Amino acid sequence: MRNYQAFIFDLDGTLVNSLEDIADAMNRTLLRFYYPIHSYEAYKYFVGKGLKNLVYQCVPVEHQNEEDVLTCLDVMMEEYGKTYAEKTKLYPGIDKLLNYLTEKKIKMSVLSNKSDILTKKIAGKLLSRWQFELILGATDIFPRKPDPGSALFIAQKINISPEKIIYVGDTNIDMKTAVAAGMFPVGVTWGFRTKNELQNAGAELIIDYPEDILKKIFINN
Repeated sequence: MRNYQAFIFDLDGTLVNSLEDIADAMNRTLLRFYYPIHSYEAYKYFVGKGLKNLVYQCVPVEHQNEEDVLTCLDVMMEEYGKTYAEKTKLYPGIDKLLNYLTEKKIKMSVLSNKSDILTKKIAGKLLSRWQFELILGATDIFPRKPDPGSALFIAQKINISPEKIIYVGDTNIDMKTAVAAGMFPVGVTWGFRTKNELQNAGAELIIDYPEDILKKIFINN
């Protein structure tokens, strides 16, 4: 394989398992408005496009209008801000992967569709042992993934060409982002979506465990 010099990681479903904290906060929000709640399994398909999109998908159809969604979003942000790291934790093996990349002096960044503030809070709590070049969540500066603008911005800031960057994520949005940015798309199956979804979205490598990145990209090449 090519001489890869950097990694960009998605956050939720890739580095950290945040599903239950997100779902719990959204369900508490729904209950405050007397709306039906959803299962953890359902939330696997709600997450990935930012919290506003999450709220839109979770509220009843008759409330999927801008005013009601924004009202629920405000409450969701309040609820999630209280408990964003109660159950959220690193996936098994992520620490060893990040240790290895650090030892090899391979640059690492995080790119999420979660709000920039929450992305940085979670990274500060769970990823502070490692040095990341950039930790970037959703802002008004760039369109959300799968638009490649934010990924290309990271490439420019770290001064590494896109084709030498491995992009790791767990959804079709991540794979589409990587393909559009000209990066090497690696899909992970321990997150929120299926292997078929990742393949159909352009994943060139699919891994089941973090150590598979080391075996298939570094050790065996």
